[in-house]
Amino acid sequence: MNNSWIKNTALFLGSQTISQFGSSLVQYAIMWHITLETKSGIMMTISIISGFLPTFFLSPFAGVWADRFNRKKIIILSDSFTAFATLILAILFLLGHNYIWLLFVVSAIRSVGTGIQNPAVGAIIPQFVPQDKLTKVNGISSSINSAVMLMSPMLSAFLLTIASIEAIFFIDVFTALIAVFVFLFFIKVPSHAKALNRSATSYFADMKDGIRYIRTHKYIKHFIIFCIFFYFLIAPVSFLTPLQVTRNFGADVWRLTAIEIAFSIGMIVGGLMVSYIKGFKNKINTMAFACSITGITTFFLGFDIFFWLYLSIILIMGIAVPLFHTTSNVLIQEKVEEEFLGRIFGILAMIGSSMVPFGMLVFGPLADIVSIDIILLFTGAILCILSFALSKDKVLLSHGK
Repeated sequence: MNNSWIKNTALFLGSQTISQFGSSLVQYAIMWHITLETKSGIMMTISIISGFLPTFFLSPFAGVWADRFNRKKIIILSDSFTAFATLILAILFLLGHNYIWLLFVVSAIRSVGTGIQNPAVGAIIPQFVPQDKLTKVNGISSSINSAVMLMSPMLSAFLLTIASIEAIFFIDVFTALIAVFVFLFFIKVPSHAKALNRSATSYFADMKDGIRYIRTHKYIKHFIIFCIFFYFLIAPVSFLTPLQVTRNFGADVWRLTAIEIAFSIGMIVGGLMVSYIKGFKNKINTMAFACSITGITTFFLGFDIFFWLYLSIILIMGIAVPLFHTTSNVLIQEKVEEEFLGRIFGILAMIGSSMVPFGMLVFGPLADIVSIDIILLFTGAILCILSFALSKDKVLLSHGK
């Protein structure tokens, strides 16, 4: 593999950053609109389920598609599909149909595009990045994405003060089209072997092969079991904190912006740490450490504290995100054979897209009955126990070296 991987990597990260920037503007606009208009845990739960449920149903098939077909084309088509759905929403809002339920519908449609794209993105990186550069590239990608998350809430809040919400929708359409253009004409990624030589097996046969692969590789099985509990437990801190801030500190857009900025700064720091600082020799210990940080910070968010300390804890929590996700992605990319990468990432996406909304089904309505502070104290404590269990898993430790 020659130095062309550097050009492909730069263009890939650049196009994905542009696309994510527009998507992030829409994400914050929708989230804040629902939070400020309804102040309801149930409405937030409906919104989150709308954004995750389609990904849950599609991910197993999307994983098979990512292994059977050209991953570059899949990413282009999914970006185009998401842009079209956002364009329709913008037009409907311009015509005066600015209903909350429309945001739920479009969140679900956008989730379809995300569900198709994510396994392909995770699986395509090892096609043009040398294995010894995977950690660095994934870490840089995490830092860039975090920088986007740092800028987009500030810009989104600013735009909402000077323009209508549909203006942000049009920005997303424009950035998606730029990303598609760059990916289509400038990024050269050859098809992987299975896409060039597809067998006559059915989708379900390929899916069964993926499940069989998991059954015969204990470290994948153990990792998936851990993810089931992890994603369920992080649902409250991931999606109820804006509602917690609104209830505890006031319904001010700048406060919601501040927590996103603090979290993004933490993620940038965490991404740089993964890229340039050697962590634990064993990747599982790094993931367990990140999980423990998540648990401890979640626990402390449950106390009655002043807002600036709240922001500091959110920042520390953000550091843990790339430590966990980048390390786990590299573990999968290094250990799983290329022809199964799409399916494994698809299964992991299905778990994330099912356990988070399932967690919100439990904790969202509960947030209208008991204090969110109590929910965070409870889930934070369980996350700490989970991190300890991960650090003692001999099967995973043997593969994390």
